[in-house]
Amino acid sequence: MPIAINGEDYPLPADPRTSLLDFIRREAGLTGTKKGCDHGQCGACTVLVGGVRINSCLSLAVTNDGEEVTTIEGLGTLAAPAAMQMAFVAQDAFQCGYCTPGQICSATALLEEVAAGWPSDATADLGAAPELTDEEIRERMSGNLCRCGAYANILAAIREVAEEAA
Repeated sequence: MPIAINGEDYPLPADPRTSLLDFIRREAGLTGTKKGCDHGQCGACTVLVGGVRINSCLSLAVTNDGEEVTTIEGLGTLAAPAAMQMAFVAQDAFQCGYCTPGQICSATALLEEVAAGWPSDATADLGAAPELTDEEIRERMSGNLCRCGAYANILAAIREVAEEAA
C-alpha cells in the first residue's frame, strides 16, 4: 500500500531506513515540515498520522504504509487557512517561524485529544473530561520547542481556537 500524505498517495521508499520526515520532504516535496534536532526532542517535525501527532523524524516511512499523514500543507491553504493557522497569525504566535508548522500540527491534535477526553499529566481529575487550562495546554505542547520564546502567543492562539470551537 502507498503512504497517503494530505490525500495524495506516494509509493513506499526503496530504502526502508528512510524516516517519514525525510520521505515527506524529499519524496513528496512538502517542505513545510521541518527537520530540527532529528532526535525527537524539538517537535519541529510534528505531523498527524491518523489524526495522532507524531515526531516524523522518529518514524520510518515504511511503518506508515496505508496510513493517512497530514502535514502543515494539509491543514489549510493560502486561500483557505485552517482556524489554527489564522489564530497563529492573529496572535503573532511565531517569530522566526521554523517551529511553527510543528506547533500548529501539535496544537491541532491537542484540541482533538481534549475533545476526545484524553487526559494528560496536567489533568487534575482523570475520571472527568479535561479542562483546557493554561497548564493543560503547556503540558500538551511541551514536546514542541520554540527557540524564539513565542510561548505566550502560541498559548493565546490555541485558546482563541478552543474558545471559537466551544
